[in-house]
Amino acid sequence: MAPKERRRPRKLYKIGSEPDARFSLANERTFLAWIRTSLALVVSGVALVALGENANLSFTDVTGLLLILLGAISSLGGYFDWFASEKALRLGRNLPGQLLGVFIAFSLTLLFLGGIAYEFFLR
Repeated sequence: MAPKERRRPRKLYKIGSEPDARFSLANERTFLAWIRTSLALVVSGVALVALGENANLSFTDVTGLLLILLGAISSLGGYFDWFASEKALRLGRNLPGQLLGVFIAFSLTLLFLGGIAYEFFLR
């Protein structure tokens, strides 16, 4: 089996031509950064749920579950961003816009503002 046939996803590596390895490796580093971000979000969410009150469903439980959900979204989004960028590199097109970072930043800002509002106004 030729080395090109062993690469996954095959659908991606069958199109276009091989880009400069530096660009592909930079794209992979960005993907790995999204994986680290998603792991941090999931671990933070698990910690909040584990340290939360034993009430039915507390604010920390909801916040923890939302962080875990954001972690899952960021890992999947990181993969799709990597795929789209690699495809653009292979076809010699412009790189696509990255909305995942904006979405995660906006979501975390809403979570933090909700936490502040809960702590100071609703408690």
